[in-house]
Amino acid sequence: MRLARVLVLHELRLLAGLALWIARRTHGTRGREAFGYARGQGFVMFGFAFVCVVESLTMSVLLRDYPTAHRIVLVLDVYTVLFVVGLHAASVVRPHVLDPDALRIRRAAHVDLRIPLQQVDSVRRELRFHDSRAHRPDGELDLPVGSQTTITLELAEPVAHFTFLGRRRDVRLVRFHADDADTLVREIRALKQARTAPSPSPSPSPTPGQPA
Repeated sequence: MRLARVLVLHELRLLAGLALWIARRTHGTRGREAFGYARGQGFVMFGFAFVCVVESLTMSVLLRDYPTAHRIVLVLDVYTVLFVVGLHAASVVRPHVLDPDALRIRRAAHVDLRIPLQQVDSVRRELRFHDSRAHRPDGELDLPVGSQTTITLELAEPVAHFTFLGRRRDVRLVRFHADDADTLVREIRALKQARTAPSPSPSPSPTPGQPA
């Protein structure tokens, strides 16, 4: 039942993302800086959706003498196309979000990780390519888009990340992708510097008999 609930909620988020995408709106970005990450995957996702449409048309011809099988395959094909487009839409409408206190790292409808800026030890622009079959060490989280990440965050203290199925992982290093990685890295550093900068000392009070 737990797995079914997770899958249903994920599908609902994809449909909500598709609706926001059509309406040209975003999720959770009001009054905050948003940084997209879906630019590099758009061509691949729509290419896959196009292949699914071609497959659906082909199966319609092959199964025209078997109406029951044709209807079942048609439903599955339409669902697949909606799923693929919904994944891309969710990536577009759920960008990374930066505010003065935290960085919210997201990927489509299944990753939403909030990292307080006070826990960021270092941030750097780093292009890395990832193999999905490679082993990931404990404490590291990779969120590639198009098999690559462009930003690496090292944390002073671990933060809790929950996987798609709800398993908790404590991570101290996060690699993720942003379309405008240079600007995001610069903004994070500026906010961290502003948080750690010493406050200006108050002006000394004038002594009696001296002008203020």
